[in-house]
Amino acid sequence: MLFRGIREDIASVYERDPAARHFFEVLTNYPGLHAIWIHRFCHCLWNWRLKWLARWLSTIARWITGVEIHPAAKIGRRFFIDHGMGVVIGETAEIGDDCTLYHGVTLGGTSWKVGKRHPTLANGVVIGAGAKVLGPLQIGENARIGSNAVVVKDVPSGATVIGIPGRIVATSANKADSKDGKREAIARKYGFDAYAVSTDNPDPVAMSMGRMLDHMHVLDERVAEMCNAINRMGGDVCGDIPKIELEDEEVMAEKEKAEKARSKSDGDA
Repeated sequence: MLFRGIREDIASVYERDPAARHFFEVLTNYPGLHAIWIHRFCHCLWNWRLKWLARWLSTIARWITGVEIHPAAKIGRRFFIDHGMGVVIGETAEIGDDCTLYHGVTLGGTSWKVGKRHPTLANGVVIGAGAKVLGPLQIGENARIGSNAVVVKDVPSGATVIGIPGRIVATSANKADSKDGKREAIARKYGFDAYAVSTDNPDPVAMSMGRMLDHMHVLDERVAEMCNAINRMGGDVCGDIPKIELEDEEVMAEKEKAEKARSKSDGDA
C-alpha cells in the first residue's frame, strides 16, 4: 500500500510539472514529495498516540525539506507541493485529493482556541506561491488561489481568488458566459495558457494579454460571419484556421545560435 501510494504521487508529478523527466529524478529531487511521505508516517504515529515522536520527526522533515506539516493534518491522495520551501500546514488543516501547493503557502489559523482553526481544501484546489489561507475556511473543489493572495473567507467551487484581501474574480457559474470565459476559449484555440488574464487582474502585463485575446475573439467572430455570408452566396472560402505550431524552446535556442554563428561568419568575411 505504501509503495503504491509513492508511485501514485510520482505519477501525479508528471501531470503538473513539465520539468519532471524520469522516475528516479522525481523520487530523489522533489522535497515536496519527501515532506508528504514523511508526514504520512508521522500522521500514523500521531494516530497511534506517539505524539512526541510524530512531532520530532516532523521537525526533522522541516529541516530537511523546508516544509512544515503538523502530523495531525489530514492529507488526501496525489497531493503535490511544488518547490516546497516555506510551506506551512497547520494542525487541523484538511486537504482533499489532487491538490497542489506552491512554495511559501501557509494554511494557517487565526485563533488560539482549541478545535478546528485551519482551512479545509476540497479536491483539485491549486494555491499559488506565497498565498495565505487563514482560519477554518472551506475552499471548494477546483478553486484557484493566486500567488500572494490572503484568503480569509470561504471560496466556492471553481472560483479564482486574487489580491489582499482575497477577492473572487471568476466563478464556475459565470465562467462560460463571461468575457474571461471567451478569453480562455480563444486562448486555448491558439495554444496560449490564459490563466490570470481576468478582467479584474491588477497585473498590467496580464491585462494587456487579456485585451489582445478580446481583440482576437472579435476578429474571429467577424471573419466567421463574413465566411458564412460568402458561402451562402455560393462561394467556398474559410476552411479551418491553420494550427499554430509552437516551437520547442531548445529548437528555438538552436536556431538563434545558428543565426548568430551565421552573422559572425558574414562579418568576418
